Amino acid sequence: MELREFAEQILFGSTLDAKLADPGPLTDLHPGPAIVAPTSPGRPAELQFKPLARSDAPTPSSFPGPRHLDQPTQRGQVLHFFANHELLAVELMALVLLRFPDAPPAFRRDILHTLRDEQQHTRWYRDRMLACGIHFGELPVSGHLWRLLAGMQSPLDYVTGLPLTFEQANLDFSRIYSKAFHDAGDPVTAALLDNIHHDEISHVAYGLKWFRRWKDPSLDDWDAYQRQLQFPLSPARAKGPQADPQPRRSAGLDERFIRELSVYGRSRGRAPAIHLFNPLAEESIARGHEFTPSRFQSALLHDLDSLPLYLARRDDVVLTRRTPRTEFLASLQAVGIDLPEVETLVEGRIAPDSLLRSRAIGALRPWAWSPDSIDLLQPLFSNLPSGRRPAPDPFPPERADLFRKSYSAPLLAELLDASPPAPWLCPREIAGVIVTSPEQAHDQIRRIRATGHHPVVIKSDLGLAGNAMARLWEPTLLPQHERWIQSRLAEGRTLVVEPWLDRITDFSLQLELEPADLRLIGYTSLHNDPRGQFLSNTAEPRFHRRPPAAVFRSFPTQPDFAQQIHPFFLDWIQRLEPLLRRAGHQGPLGIDAFVYRDPTGQPRLKPMVEINPRFTMGRLTLELMRHVAPGCRGSFRLLSSRMLPELGFPDFITYAAHLHTQRPCQRQGEPVPRWISGSLCLNDPAQATQWLAIFDIDPV
Repeated sequence: MELREFAEQILFGSTLDAKLADPGPLTDLHPGPAIVAPTSPGRPAELQFKPLARSDAPTPSSFPGPRHLDQPTQRGQVLHFFANHELLAVELMALVLLRFPDAPPAFRRDILHTLRDEQQHTRWYRDRMLACGIHFGELPVSGHLWRLLAGMQSPLDYVTGLPLTFEQANLDFSRIYSKAFHDAGDPVTAALLDNIHHDEISHVAYGLKWFRRWKDPSLDDWDAYQRQLQFPLSPARAKGPQADPQPRRSAGLDERFIRELSVYGRSRGRAPAIHLFNPLAEESIARGHEFTPSRFQSALLHDLDSLPLYLARRDDVVLTRRTPRTEFLASLQAVGIDLPEVETLVEGRIAPDSLLRSRAIGALRPWAWSPDSIDLLQPLFSNLPSGRRPAPDPFPPERADLFRKSYSAPLLAELLDASPPAPWLCPREIAGVIVTSPEQAHDQIRRIRATGHHPVVIKSDLGLAGNAMARLWEPTLLPQHERWIQSRLAEGRTLVVEPWLDRITDFSLQLELEPADLRLIGYTSLHNDPRGQFLSNTAEPRFHRRPPAAVFRSFPTQPDFAQQIHPFFLDWIQRLEPLLRRAGHQGPLGIDAFVYRDPTGQPRLKPMVEINPRFTMGRLTLELMRHVAPGCRGSFRLLSSRMLPELGFPDFITYAAHLHTQRPCQRQGEPVPRWISGSLCLNDPAQATQWLAIFDIDPV
């Protein structure tokens, strides 16, 4: 029989026997003309592809995971899925023989050898699923793999797509499921999967051989592989939950390829959310396109660029201004972080040839919606679902107002007026007052001091936390205070004047405004230095329904406070929701609050200092708590390079090495281990210049 005739029998045959038959000796003297790929291969009725759905991937109910193989039916379902994939591989290899008759004879012989292996794998799976009570074709089968690969335009497309992607992934899945079947008491199927695992190593090796022969010789294997794959294929499909390095080494893949693959992430089907770190939103709003970050601000922007890695999910994309080192990403993966895809901006922009410009996108999730993030993400707006696309003016003045101190101050007064009186709640005069002239500022300072609050703070309407305020301790205004007030007003900025209170403890509420409602994510402790600048956030057990313990300890003589505080905030959230929607807000926001000591020495709650209509370090802390075991607390802190000499370390790398030795990240629990102790560097110490972000985990 001619090889072409055999390939036609497989591709167009309507019976399983025709597709799995052993033809005996074959010749390849008449390869014939190239064919156009059919929409689908010929198949018996029971093995026709199920209709193309929104997601053509198997669902958990139809494809049991490795921990759910106790029943024969469950094992049969898994084997049915695997058998269909092997049959698809047989059909795709037959297509290669018919699509590329002019390919080198040695390549066509390699295809035939591998095709016969895949026929045998299909027969093995068919027989084993029958022993589990499942007939091949009894369950729906997917044509997803066919639709991904049948459009290949060259033999290089084939070896990149099937051997180096899907068969490479099976190096992991065959090993995972071999162990799973063994643990489920099915050593026969476990041994079968071991044999298939061994065959897959040789299949990846032959694909790699031809890939190296045909790829661009100026590129190494990893770069050429990424460049050759056509969307929606990506390296993410070439591995299981983890990329086992040993079988890949046996197949001949080099160490860089293995390292890069291990940390690579990209959505396998879900439209991703796009994340961006833009912490200078307030300055962008205040100064628009004229804003140029200071050296301090640029360091913050670049050093902490990787923080959205902990806000994103595995199928999302994080945009960064510099490429994270593979070694750093591998260290995160080693402690259980599911890495998203990372794409590096080009000169602060999405690259002209970025796949994001043509991909379906589920959501845009910058740190803050502000002119800078809108400008950067604008090319992706049309890729969003129609219901999620920004309005014609995505940043109206009402939305900018949410960032202003002049919005939060009167809102606090309004909400206090509407709240039932409580002995622990601050009085209305604690709310700040808006001033637009030096004379108004002077009058308000005198009024505040007449109520018994001598220290006063004047806040600029917009600006970074702790860097846009003047603190008045002296009985009279000093010349530098007068100059500060006049210069800010001359810039057109509104000021807010309020008492500087004797704080006992600071905390925050983290919220998410969703299409249906405004949801409380949780509470965090907030630790600032004496000047009000951020130091750290801490989340405690039960953070989603209970303020930090320090808040309760502040009211030892008011036992009803513990029962009243959480319902009080839930009521406030309901009052806030329509105001936020009217302003056009969507997504995350934080509210800073604190407990202070009034002039009589009594503790009082100031439930709103300001609204932060964006992601915050508190929200980041709560997202990191997803990895923390119950009964433990987590603390996010920022370490400045100026602090290093006091701690006895010359640089961030040395300090990080010390943490790794003295406080390694420990995990326990099943099926997903969670952190129980240790410290984790959240940005790369080798790339940081001024700031290192650290997450500390400790048992309570």
